[in-house]
Amino acid sequence: MKLVDEAEIQVSAGNGGNGCVGFRREKFIPLGGPDGGDGGNGGSVWLLADENLNTLVDFRHQRQFRAQRGQNGMGRQMYGKAGDDLVITVPVGTVVTNVETDEVIGDLAQHGDRLLVAQGGKGGLGNMHFKSSTNRTPRKALPGLPGEERELKLELKLLADVGLLGFPNAGKSTLIRAVSAATPKVADYPFTTLYPNLGVVSVEQYRSFVIADIPGLIEGAAEGAGLGAQFLRHLQRTSLLLHLVDVAPMEGGVEDISPAEQVRAIERELEKHDPELLAKPRWLVFNKVDLLPEDERKSTVEAIIADLGWKDRWYMVSAIGREGTWPIMLDIMAFFDRQKEDAAEAAAEAAAAGTPGDAP
Repeated sequence: MKLVDEAEIQVSAGNGGNGCVGFRREKFIPLGGPDGGDGGNGGSVWLLADENLNTLVDFRHQRQFRAQRGQNGMGRQMYGKAGDDLVITVPVGTVVTNVETDEVIGDLAQHGDRLLVAQGGKGGLGNMHFKSSTNRTPRKALPGLPGEERELKLELKLLADVGLLGFPNAGKSTLIRAVSAATPKVADYPFTTLYPNLGVVSVEQYRSFVIADIPGLIEGAAEGAGLGAQFLRHLQRTSLLLHLVDVAPMEGGVEDISPAEQVRAIERELEKHDPELLAKPRWLVFNKVDLLPEDERKSTVEAIIADLGWKDRWYMVSAIGREGTWPIMLDIMAFFDRQKEDAAEAAAEAAAAGTPGDAP
């Protein structure tokens, strides 16, 4: 299924039920008095994050959602029944924005997260609330209040541990096929990846991570050029970026620039979109080294590294031949293991610092 990661919907909470004007009239009870009940509250609209969903495609077919209105009040001081809430399930990782105000309402980042997006209207008061010593037969009741209505923009940000980025045809889809069970389209022309793909890399039992392949970026992507700009958001939740570089770019293609300039161009686009992306840990992966003479591979890559002044990790691979890909996956798993250990140590230190008796 193609991943749909944006949708706009309209949600309408239920209106409150109207209050009732009623009087108690029973045989042998001459002074019954007002007994009109209140209207029920309207149902609210909630969003619920569900890990079993991975796309917003359902909202391409249904865009309007309305909760149930409250029932009107009745005589004998009977309250109207409240309207049922409407719960809309969305994928985990959905960011909700109010279209009118451009305000982010919430971020459903974990399974089971709930978000109130439209409050139901309050039921109106019946005439029993308006009786007094001077007005024993009030004929006044209040109508129910309208429920909230909102136009919402839903954006899905994939929850992946590792993000792949690079120019079109750099070999991102080939790499994710080589190390996981994902099967994205692979071809010898650029822009073969039109939608993000997720793959689970299992190093051993109970030790795995999720890797995301997004469409290739080109110069000007942050301003809308190419296909990758709208998917840059998926990299924001990742902990590590693998930057694939084609060491043998096709002549005349969109990526027909030097490998060093490819890296610099991607860095400029990341900084334009979100400077925090550029600050994430990023490893260079030089792909298609099998297209270079074997005795020139290392010297060619080292020359690129020197040109860039690169200080972080880098690797040489042939994704199509699966050469050098698995050591990268093992290093990534070790990277996340260290992250967990550091987080556990920090939590232990924080707990120790907050124990009673430590204060001077």
